Amino acid sequence: MRGTGSRARRGTLGAEIAVLLAAVVTDLVLALRAPGGGGASWAGPLGALLTSTGTAIPVLAVLRRRFPRHVGVLGSVVVALSVLGTVVQVAGNGQPQPAIAEIVATGVLTASAARKLAPRHAAALAPAMGVVMIAAPLLRYGADVPEALFAVGAAAYWGACLSVGLILRAADNRQRDALDRVRSHERLQLARELHDLVSHHVSGIVVRVQAARAITEASADAGNHAAVYREIEEAGGEALAAARRLVGMLRDTEDMPPFAGAVLGDVVRAATGSAARPDIAEELDQLPVPAQLATTVHRVVTEALTNVRRHAPAATEVSVTATTDADDLLLEVRNDGVPATPLPSPGGFGIIGMTERIAMLGGSLTAGREAGSRWRVAARLPLGAEDAPFGSLPRGI
Repeated sequence: MRGTGSRARRGTLGAEIAVLLAAVVTDLVLALRAPGGGGASWAGPLGALLTSTGTAIPVLAVLRRRFPRHVGVLGSVVVALSVLGTVVQVAGNGQPQPAIAEIVATGVLTASAARKLAPRHAAALAPAMGVVMIAAPLLRYGADVPEALFAVGAAAYWGACLSVGLILRAADNRQRDALDRVRSHERLQLARELHDLVSHHVSGIVVRVQAARAITEASADAGNHAAVYREIEEAGGEALAAARRLVGMLRDTEDMPPFAGAVLGDVVRAATGSAARPDIAEELDQLPVPAQLATTVHRVVTEALTNVRRHAPAATEVSVTATTDADDLLLEVRNDGVPATPLPSPGGFGIIGMTERIAMLGGSLTAGREAGSRWRVAARLPLGAEDAPFGSLPRGI
């Protein structure tokens, strides 16, 4: 998945460089064809073009990918260079240099500024770049020559670049909002599970205190011990009631099954249900798992099987496997029937939620296509030493 994204970014960069180089070459051709430009040699126009802003500004446009947090600085430098180039050519009254590459590169930076900068910075920089894009051909050539019509194309191009930048900005905002909702959902789910875990352990404390108080009251030297036990019991009961009231406001209709004292095999089977037949390694089938890990394993399996039903409804083979790999627990869900063209379905962030959940336990999760129209979801969690399985799981989740 990361490799696909990297290839796409490299492809976009290559196309961008190709377009900018084509614009520079076009500028060179126009400079050579201008009156007095060809002459006996092309060295003069070429040297003038290389020292003009028509080559410096495209370089700055490409550099914005290397320094994405400095788009505002790069855009400001481009505006200053364009103004300087226009002033120098107008004041020098020499042969005007074509500005196609300069306009193309400035438009690219306009889109980046509209997408990435803070609203007030984008509102100041984008119009400024539009002004220099229009002014470059209009002032350098003069308003009474056909080349001045480049200003009309520059204005239309600036508007298109600005629109693209704003569209991408809105898409980025929607993506961030969706990720925030996923993280909030995961935190609420963890809060509900925290209630179950705390209630289980506090209930055990309360039961033991009740037994101790009963034994103390029956003894001859009870003294004030019974009152102390009663206070501890009441405090534990109040803690349970408060936890139930607080998490009750967060709980929805989807209840996670209790996993206190469960073994890994039971957890995987409960999550799998009738969707598949789980294959569990013999050494894991009787392995007790902490409750926080059990709920995470249950969530990963159910989410993976939900994705199978949603994205591969024609699947005929679905497998759920729990094995060990070195010192890690490896949980895999595989299925066939993955269409070559993804089926239209509502966008979801199940993989993102599962990845964050596994990461909180010190593990990792991968998901992707395999050969033969198959899909694989693999969760890897630290198993720890044989005498203390899952002893390295973080306790602060």
